[in-house]
Amino acid sequence: MTEKLYLKDSYLRETNAKITNKNGSEITVDTDVFYPEGGGQPADSGKVLYKETEYPVKDIKKDGENIILMLDKEIAANEGEEIKEIIDWEKRYAHMKLHTAIHIIDGVLEKYYNSSLITGNQIYDDRARIDISMEGLTKELASEIIEKANAVILEGHEVNVKFLTKEEAANKNLVRTQPGKELMDTLSIIRIIEISGLDEQMDGGTHVKNTKEVGHINLERFENKGKQNKRLYIQLN
Repeated sequence: MTEKLYLKDSYLRETNAKITNKNGSEITVDTDVFYPEGGGQPADSGKVLYKETEYPVKDIKKDGENIILMLDKEIAANEGEEIKEIIDWEKRYAHMKLHTAIHIIDGVLEKYYNSSLITGNQIYDDRARIDISMEGLTKELASEIIEKANAVILEGHEVNVKFLTKEEAANKNLVRTQPGKELMDTLSIIRIIEISGLDEQMDGGTHVKNTKEVGHINLERFENKGKQNKRLYIQLN
């Protein structure tokens, strides 16, 4: 089982790891700092160092509880040998800010509009897409929601990572979609992202430590996908 360091510390940029399995240009590692794609957040990119040679990481994937790094070429190292993992920090940090921005918007929807209505999201390197199921949501109302989210950002709420047992998590509103509830039922330990004073929910992604780091959310585009289905594109500055 790979130790997934990104679950505890999103700011960790590099680590030493051992290769536990090698298959051509794909290596399984005992310790991992790279985030694999999931929950609407793209995989990290970066490189692996072995001795004095760099191996760019093309992709990262999960295989059960293991993490596999897909390199651009076969590495000279063998199983049991040590490598260094280094992430592309600029890309990681952009994803962290956008992911936290989505959680802030979700918290605003929950607090001021009585329900979390986000049905899907996708993070890109410079923007994010948010799908909302909300009858009567107009571009003007979406702008109001974003204004409330920006007010939360300026208040400087701490963003904390917590791990709860299934019993501790049972009576909390930590999951707001049916797929999320089904996933939670399979877990013995639940990872929680808490925005102090606003929101907490089950999540496996990377986040900033304080809402002020997010910057300012701009509503880039509003799309009407149907009576209840609306799509927002946001950018940060």
